[in-house]
Amino acid sequence: MKRYLVYIMLIGILFGLSGCGYNVMQANEEAVKAAWGDVEASYQRRNDLIPNLVEVVKAYAKHERETLTAVTEARAKVGTMQVSKNILDDPKAFAQFQEAQGALSSALSRLMVVVEKYPDLKANQNFQDLQHQLEGTENRINVARVRYNKAVETFNTSIRIFPNSLTNSMLLHLKLKEPFKADSGAEKAPKVNF
Repeated sequence: MKRYLVYIMLIGILFGLSGCGYNVMQANEEAVKAAWGDVEASYQRRNDLIPNLVEVVKAYAKHERETLTAVTEARAKVGTMQVSKNILDDPKAFAQFQEAQGALSSALSRLMVVVEKYPDLKANQNFQDLQHQLEGTENRINVARVRYNKAVETFNTSIRIFPNSLTNSMLLHLKLKEPFKADSGAEKAPKVNF
């Protein structure tokens, strides 16, 4: 009789643990890390592409050094920023990373305005190819950010719902992850003057 009671208790414990969400929270955290890796890969692709773009533009737009210098400086700032795996748990470091990436995006936008002003620059096939690559990269970055935010939403929800919240508070002590946010002023449409 005692043996059956022990088996029933073990089965009860197993069923109790299966509903605690431990494995779900672990899987969701890994999904956040994987999504973050995709974001980093997209940024790295952009970082690798920009020097080529800048060199082509320099050859055709020597008089626009200010814009090219801004792109180069923004890329350098992004390149020197040390991104550790702890960035996902540190809202301040995450905001600094996002700010550096925003500065690079802004400089690249100014570069595209230069292209619009100088049609002979746009006519160069090398530049067109690089421009398409850059546009594709920016799209990839956006997609990676959206996927990351979705993974963060799933993870954050999983550690806050019952009974997972109990498991997290007693065993795991996982913290909420920071999603990407829009840059300040992004809600305003850019003005285009011709």
